[in-house]
Amino acid sequence: MKKMIETQVLVIGGGVTGTGIARDLSLRGLNVILIEKQDLNAGASGGNHGLLHSGARYICSDPGAAVECKNELEILKKTAGHCIEETGGLFVAVKGDDENYIADFPGMCDAAKIPFKKIDPADAKEMEPELSDDTIAVYEVNDAAINPFKLSIENMNDSISREGQFFSYSKVESFKIENKKICHAIILNQLSNEIFYIKADIYLNASGAWAGNIAAMAGIHIDMVLSKGSLLVTSRRIARRVINRLRKATDGDILVPGGVVSILGTTSLRIDSPDKIFPTVDEVDYIISEGEKMIPALKTCRYIRAYCGVRPLVGEGEHDDRNVSRGFALIDHKKDGVDNLITITGGKLSTYRLMAEKASDMACKKLGCSLACRTRVLALPSTKSGEWSEPGVLVNEPFKPGKMDDTILCECEMVPLSAVDTIIDAIKKSKGRPDLTSIALRSRVGKGPCQGAFCSVRILSHMYNTDELTHRTGINDLKDFLNERWKGEQSLLWDQALVQSSLKEIIHCGLFGLELET
Repeated sequence: MKKMIETQVLVIGGGVTGTGIARDLSLRGLNVILIEKQDLNAGASGGNHGLLHSGARYICSDPGAAVECKNELEILKKTAGHCIEETGGLFVAVKGDDENYIADFPGMCDAAKIPFKKIDPADAKEMEPELSDDTIAVYEVNDAAINPFKLSIENMNDSISREGQFFSYSKVESFKIENKKICHAIILNQLSNEIFYIKADIYLNASGAWAGNIAAMAGIHIDMVLSKGSLLVTSRRIARRVINRLRKATDGDILVPGGVVSILGTTSLRIDSPDKIFPTVDEVDYIISEGEKMIPALKTCRYIRAYCGVRPLVGEGEHDDRNVSRGFALIDHKKDGVDNLITITGGKLSTYRLMAEKASDMACKKLGCSLACRTRVLALPSTKSGEWSEPGVLVNEPFKPGKMDDTILCECEMVPLSAVDTIIDAIKKSKGRPDLTSIALRSRVGKGPCQGAFCSVRILSHMYNTDELTHRTGINDLKDFLNERWKGEQSLLWDQALVQSSLKEIIHCGLFGLELET
């Protein structure tokens, strides 16, 4: 008999919604296990703008989602402020934009009770000097930037502090179903290739774009639209605030500050599978061509990386996936003949807490638990292992006395050896295996201009020195890490980005002969 682990709730999916559910249920005193087939934020939660919406973007296409975003923004600023930069935001129209939409914008904001303020274009140029000279209308809104990596880490850490468990690289292979209930889930540990079982009272499917795949294992079909969105990272912070194009939501119309950089996007391309996605040259060109109309500097600035995520949209949709609702779907699969399976999918990063609350409410009702949600009022604790996912930590807090011997392993993002050790300890406490990719998901390692050219070998050497890695394990980790970086570089190889990527190839292939390793 394979190893059997028992719990009250098994949460499937390690993004912000899954980790939010794990924390919510742990706060209610329930036993929770969260499993993720890769690592935290490996899906859409790690492939987005990091925009905390005021709701104004959706007032035309999806007023319901707009109101949800507005309400959750107010809650998260009070309860998760350490994960948020209160940037504020501007909606900007340029010559040629739809004047009817511009005229209707204030009324639509009023209808959704979303705060806004009209700004004279000349004053807006003083606020944000990089705005186009062709700016004809500007409205100020309450947008903010949020760190999704830190958000997931802190939610999971709080759940673990309350006896919750997290298993990374653990993939659902199938379900054993009897008498209209899942008896247990068959899980593959993808690091050891061992099979084990998890027996739960409730199975909560929070796997985002993979929600349909998980449901299919229980013989259930979910109508889903998978929409890929690609984004670009600039080498410097272009604007202080979030800059939105004042028009109906479309491609290349948002610039979000992310610490010391800015993130430009996005696109919306329907895909069949979320497993193998990457930004294309055509997407990069189109995003820049649209973005430069509101901020001309985007045409000539340096980009250090492109990346993408998949929006899980529930419903057949229309020809334009942007017309599919950004609201979320909470499904009790009792109606489909499986009494103890729940799916939560769709939605936005901005509404993750609300999604977690509603999914947890449904699970608790099935379990006969009457305790109420506390995440609406209880602050999300800050933890040591979460702080290094924040951009510019040492820029904001210089070295203190006694720290001068703390070797910097990633110079682009100023990540020291002590931070890497803290992250390694946190990964091991949650029964994971530390490697370059898992460390990068919990920090800024590899996200700077060199894209891992130097820090990858330094961290690898440190892990060998401390016996965290042995034999050839590190070589395979290094290949995986650099290949992931390459996915984000290949679509924007021009000017300095091409020079930097060539240097990395010279170091790792020409000097180290990495491509010859088998």
